[in-house]
Amino acid sequence: MDQQFQRRLMKQQTGHTTPHKSPSTFRGLPKSPGASPLQPEKFGDRFIPQRTPAKWRIDFDLASERTFRHDNIQKAAEEAKQNAQAGGNQTTANGSSRNTTPGGAENENPVYKCLLKNELLGYGIDRIKDNFVQDQQIPGSPAERESVFKYSWRMRRLEGADGLTPYSLSPISAKSQKLLNSPRKPNRKIPKVPFKVLDAPELQDDFYLNLVDWSSTNVLSVGLGNCVYLWSACTSQVTRLCDLSVEHDSITSVSWSEKGRMVAVGTNKGYVQVWDVESGSRLLQMEGHTARVGALAWNGDQLSSGSRDRMIFQRDIRAPVHASGADRKLTGHRQEVCGLKWSPDRQFLASGGNDNKLLVWSASANASNQPQPAQTYSAHLAAVKAIAWSPHQHGLLASGGGTADRCMRFWNTLTQQPLQCIDTGSQVCNLAWSKHSSELVSTHGYSQNQILLWKYPSLNQVAKLTGHSFRVLYLATSPDGEAIVTGAGDETLRFWNVFSKSPARKESNSVLNLYTQIR
Repeated sequence: MDQQFQRRLMKQQTGHTTPHKSPSTFRGLPKSPGASPLQPEKFGDRFIPQRTPAKWRIDFDLASERTFRHDNIQKAAEEAKQNAQAGGNQTTANGSSRNTTPGGAENENPVYKCLLKNELLGYGIDRIKDNFVQDQQIPGSPAERESVFKYSWRMRRLEGADGLTPYSLSPISAKSQKLLNSPRKPNRKIPKVPFKVLDAPELQDDFYLNLVDWSSTNVLSVGLGNCVYLWSACTSQVTRLCDLSVEHDSITSVSWSEKGRMVAVGTNKGYVQVWDVESGSRLLQMEGHTARVGALAWNGDQLSSGSRDRMIFQRDIRAPVHASGADRKLTGHRQEVCGLKWSPDRQFLASGGNDNKLLVWSASANASNQPQPAQTYSAHLAAVKAIAWSPHQHGLLASGGGTADRCMRFWNTLTQQPLQCIDTGSQVCNLAWSKHSSELVSTHGYSQNQILLWKYPSLNQVAKLTGHSFRVLYLATSPDGEAIVTGAGDETLRFWNVFSKSPARKESNSVLNLYTQIR
């Protein structure tokens, strides 16, 4: 080896590269005083090209997603805040309204996004849900803090190993084919306007009354002044069940029996009447209360009634007329009882009163008089009228407070522990759970007179419905669990489609499911 080349190579390895002088370098140029000499160009002896393949996943996908995802979230939040102050919508140049809230119409097509990830980046996504879980990671989470560069090479499977034959005519992979063929849940749209509005003259604007109920036979009962009217949702026929004007009494509460054959009516004078719908005759009239009966609740053949006299009576309608006294007398409230609801398993009765108390009574008590309730909850700061038991989770109870409280609270009656609480911003008048999904609807009074749909347990607001000009004091759910009817002091009944239909069956991907492998 040439000694000069060996010396130059050793200097290059140690960091001192000997410049190679070009033949075109002029050595006889005079140097101007104070001027620095020209620095010759430095270069190595040979060039070794980089033959590593392009890493799309590292160079383009991960860096771009993690760089811009957090910026997009912050930008969307700032735009949403500005839109909320300006009215919620922006108007484009052509005059059309454009929704700029996060998750609006400007979102990318998720199917197309997943398809590009599969074909360009090799993600292998075969369900839209998998991509949503990955895209909705919280910035700073463990999955977000992982290293961008991974010093390992992921071996790609053969084309025939994932179900794609060598003779396939499709230009996309098997994962992408499964993605395109997978069923996609349509976007849920909740109508903002009611599908039916009925006039309800003399519908009282009283927070402590319960004047609307929907039977299992699809018949609506409404207490208007001195009368109870029945409206059939199938035929739209209206009939008058009873008229108490002769007795100089008025209707303060109505409640259907579970089979839909009888209607319980509470009056202003403290009577509890049971009417037969088919014959239109009164079966029973029970006494005992000394003030108006504002709350009624059925439990099989047992009828519970709550009154302004602070008493709760539980009676058996099968008892003879001469022995129609109260079977049980519950004395736990210090003011008017305005809410009564039996649990789905028929073991507990929840009662709410104007004393800001939520009480739970056990149905298995042996004594006829039970002065002390099984459970007492006193976190509310106003009257508790809105009460609803969850049909999906055993022992879950929801309650809402009045104007001074404005909160929805959730309780675990099995452990007697509070679960969650959210401030709704207005008086909570009624609560009702969906029969098919883990959602609930709440109606409100002062000061917004709105109807809100919530997702549980996240308590995210799904929809907000407005239309009533007075407090939305009355609420009932249709027998199919899809629609609700609301009543207010504006003397109208409005019907809304808020709940989804029967729940969709989830696709089972378990290897233990034998039917997923049968073709």
